[in-house]
Amino acid sequence: MATTTSKSGDTLLNSLRTGPDDRGHFGIYGGRFVAETLMPLILDLERAYIDAKADPAFHAELENLNTFYAGRPSPLYYAERLTEHLRGTAAAAGTRGAKIYFKRDELNHTGSHKINNCLGQIL
Repeated sequence: MATTTSKSGDTLLNSLRTGPDDRGHFGIYGGRFVAETLMPLILDLERAYIDAKADPAFHAELENLNTFYAGRPSPLYYAERLTEHLRGTAAAAGTRGAKIYFKRDELNHTGSHKINNCLGQIL
């Protein structure tokens, strides 16, 4: 559990955590917010995740799929006409203005977040 120091120098427990500690515990009561009947499956999933995270072959395959199937990283598109329009407005105000680029992730298969999630799960 995180701690803070009061104005008087006392150490106070901070109950505002955004996630579990190193053991997967939430607060002083520990445990995970999952039904006990699911714990064997959760522990299997955790072991598989740790193995995959450390496996260079997994990372290589995921990177290959992201590059050649999902088209990632998606290219930047220079929005020439929008840049010219906004630079005209900026020039009138006495500044140069920015170049505008679009990162068109929505053009990936099924959009961006869906394909990222699916590729990670199928491996």
